[in-house]
Order: sequence, then structure tokens, then C-alpha cells
Amino acid sequence: MFHPNSVAVARYGALIRSKYPTNCDAHLAESLFQTRSNLKAHFFISEQYWISNYELVKEMLPQVEVYVYENDKRIQGFVGLKDEYIEGIFVADEMQSQGIDKKLLDYIKDKKVRLRLSVYQKNVRAISFYQREGFITQCEQLDKFTGEKEYVMNWESNIRN
Repeated sequence: MFHPNSVAVARYGALIRSKYPTNCDAHLAESLFQTRSNLKAHFFISEQYWISNYELVKEMLPQVEVYVYENDKRIQGFVGLKDEYIEGIFVADEMQSQGIDKKLLDYIKDKKVRLRLSVYQKNVRAISFYQREGFITQCEQLDKFTGEKEYVMNWESNIRN
């Protein structure tokens, strides 16, 4: 069943597709950890943290829903979901500030009635983005792996099934 905002699916369907475990590849994990934009957004976390977790993320990718934003057969961004939890939204460095993150988020909002995520408090730009997109801060917690404070944020569709 599609929600009324499913126009987003029609509008972006040609560019956003599911990346199934059978075709998950190391490129996504590498993009996740090694892009300048990821390191810049998480400037407060050691680059070594991302490098040391590269293999773990490669192993986890087949266990999550991954949707990629693709243009000219080139992946320019992706979002990873585990049930209703957004593991992350990542956009290629050169494609930053072009609305790809919003398109990916709109696409998954169309598929889910509620979403949840954690975002580092020091990542002010991401917090503002999620607030603009209707996410509400539920609580504050400490990331046990990085020791950084983060917010847990939720979004719910206005549509009830």
C-alpha cells in the first residue's frame, strides 16, 4: 500500500532502488567510512574509528534494507534501515547539498509509518535536517562505542493504517 506522499516513489523511483544482499558490495561500506563528507560531519570522532569498523559494516550490510540513489549507473547516496531504525544516510562528497538526502528520506518515509534514528549532538547540520523533516527528539544518550552524546529522534507518519 502506498501513502498519499507516494508521489515521491513515482518521482524518484527511477533513481532510487533497493540494493539486495545478493548485490551488496564493499563499495557501500567504503563510501560510508571513507568519504570526506562523513569524516567532516563526524569531525569529533577519530578517523581510526571509521577505519577499524570497516569490516564490521561490510558484514552488516546484508542484514539491513539498503536503498541507493543512483544516477547514470553511479551510486551517489544511500540509506540503510533495520526495521524502523535508520542506520544512516550517506551522500557522495561531490553530491552534497543537492537534496539527495531528502529524496532518500522521503522514499523511506513512503515505505514506513514510523522511523527512528540516533544522531550525534555535535552533528548540528544533521540534527537541523531531521528536525525540518519532522523528527522529534525523544531522549539523549551516550554512544557506547564512541563516548559521544547523541539524540534519539523519532518520526511518525500522519497517516494511520
